[in-house]
Parts: sequence; C-alpha cells; structure tokens
Amino acid sequence: MNKQYERKIKENKPVVAICYDFDKTLTPDDMQAQGFIQSVGYDVSSFWEKSNGLAEKNDMDQNLAYMYTMLQESEGKVLFTKKSLKDYGAKIQLFPGVKDWFERIRAYAKEKGVIVEHYIISSGLKEMIEGTVVASSFERIYASSFYYNEKNVAEWPAQVVNYTNKTQFLFRIEKGTLDINDSGINDYFPTEKLRVPFRNIIYIGDSDTDIPCMKLVNANGGHSIGVYNPESQKKDKVFKMMHDKRIKYFAPADYSDGSELDTLVKAIIDRTFYNELLEDIHVKNKTEYEQDEANCSEEEKKKKSLLISLEESSSFKTTHTVISELRKINYWSPYEIEWLIDIALSNNQVGYILNDSDVSRFYKSIIDGTNSEKASELKKILEEE
Repeated sequence: MNKQYERKIKENKPVVAICYDFDKTLTPDDMQAQGFIQSVGYDVSSFWEKSNGLAEKNDMDQNLAYMYTMLQESEGKVLFTKKSLKDYGAKIQLFPGVKDWFERIRAYAKEKGVIVEHYIISSGLKEMIEGTVVASSFERIYASSFYYNEKNVAEWPAQVVNYTNKTQFLFRIEKGTLDINDSGINDYFPTEKLRVPFRNIIYIGDSDTDIPCMKLVNANGGHSIGVYNPESQKKDKVFKMMHDKRIKYFAPADYSDGSELDTLVKAIIDRTFYNELLEDIHVKNKTEYEQDEANCSEEEKKKKSLLISLEESSSFKTTHTVISELRKINYWSPYEIEWLIDIALSNNQVGYILNDSDVSRFYKSIIDGTNSEKASELKKILEEE
C-alpha cells in the first residue's frame, strides 16, 4: 500500500529556499569535535584519522565510517542515544548572528512580498543539529542519522548524506516533495508549477563537499555563496571555488544584521521579488498564447501565418507570392477581412501594387459586401485604378 505523503504546493507569493551546509558554515568546527569526540577519549585529529583510515581500508563511505566509529568508540564510555546526541548538539557553538538570523531574514522577506524557508543539507548528524538552539528554524533538516531501538539507543545508520547525494534534496525542495521516501521527486512538473524554481534557491556552504549542490544551483540560475571563518579570515577555499566557477559570491560567515552576508542575501531577496513579477507576466502571456493556439484550427493558423507574412512583406516579389497563396483560401472572417484591408492601407509594398491584376482581383473579392469605413476607402483606391 502506497503511503500518501504531505507535499508543499506552489504559493501565491515567490518562495526563496535558503539551504545551508552546517559544519563550518553555521558553526566554526565539526559538530562531533565540540564535545562528543573528547567524551570518548580522543583528540579531534586522532578520531578523524581513525575514521578516515577505516573508510580507506574498506572502500567505505567516509560518512558511514565516522558513524560506525562513533558507535564503536562510545561503547562502555558514554550513552549513545538520540537524547545524548541532542545534548551534544546543544553545546555546539554558532557563528555570530546565527541565533536570530533565520527569523530576521524571514521577516525582511515578508515585508518584500517574499516567503523565505530555511533548510539544512549536511553530512553531519541530524540528531545533533536537532539539539541546537536554532533547530526549530528549519523547514527540514536533511542530514545523516541513526536508527534507534526501543530503548532509543542507536544501532544502525538510517540515513547517510554525502556530498554527491546532497543534490537530491534540492530537487525535493524545488518540487515540494520534502519527505525523503516520497517518490514524487521523480514526477514531471512544468516549470511554472515548480514550488521553488532553482532561480530562487540560495545555497550557502564552505568547502569542496558543497560543490555538487553549488554547481547545480548555479547552472540553473540560483545563487551559491561560499563562506569563510570571520575570525581567521582565510579565503583560500572560497577563492578556489570562485576560480572553479562553483560560487557566485563569498562572504565571512557572520550572520549579524548589516554584515556582508546579511546585505547580500537581502539583495537576492529584493531581486527575486522583481524577477518573479516578470516571470508571472511571462507565464500569463504564455498561457494566453497556448489557449489561442489550442482554439485555432489548422486552417486558421495557416491564414494567420499568411496575414502576418503579408503585413511584414518588404518586397513586391514577396507580396505577389503571398497574394497567390491567399487567393487559394475560400473563406475569410470579418476580423480577417478588416486585417487584410488594414494591410493594404498601411503597407507600402502592398499599396504600391494594388493596381496589379492579381492583387486587385484578390482585394476586390474580399471587400465585396463589406461596408466599413476602411473598406470604403480601399474601394475608392481600387476604383481609381
């Protein structure tokens, strides 16, 4: 039996999705290095050396390796439950301004007629992120997580997020199919029906692991931002990402009001509002055209094409050729007749050769019985010849 997943639908206002990596994007260090690693008796470098060594020796995903190492090293030392991981998360330090950033940006966007949603897409641990003071700020937290037994003790990885599969979550956000098991992510959506088109996605990250997401967002008209530690001011990584055309912008990871990053994101929100106004006009025009196209028969489309060709004719040769085709048509609506008369009176390439036998015969045949003011004007011209 297929489960029915709750899906987000397109809003009547533009939606901007701001997607964040977590480690070294919202916090200065890896989340595991801010309490957990020390609690199991390791220094940070030794723990990662062991974890990465395990991955290398066993052709293992590095994220699976660190999760396995956490499980193994916690045995007999610390509780490894959902609650304990959330408790470690509560100790995570955040960059300046992060605590009030999410609500502040949402409020700014609301004033501009834009809806902002915040998402985490991280290879870190979901349970730790859920323990932070900002956890409730996110629409969804996409991150690695554990399966827990009936005692809430972690037993097995439930979800592993690495740098390549991070991109799937951008497509989920785009379509509103946010549940990780919702196969609706594979459904086709017309561009105008997408809830958050890529042009309205902002991705904020700090390193190579964010490159697939940054590249995807960039390629589809969105905004990728590289951040660096405002304390160290080391820009090597963002310079490399800029060189490789992975990011459009970079700024210190300072989320305070009035900071470079704050100003940049607000400018993107401002631009989005006007971009979406133009997009709405485009969709309205496209819909009107498609309705007209659907309501026209093939014969009507052919006539319309010939009328436009006559209207735009810039040579006598073209005019004679088009008139030859027009003479093959047996029925003209009153609207089309008025259009043909307008062309004769306004296009010099037609007007100059009204006395040519083929053109004259055609026009006399279509205005016969037509009593409009313009038809009378054309009749006089034809009678003078």
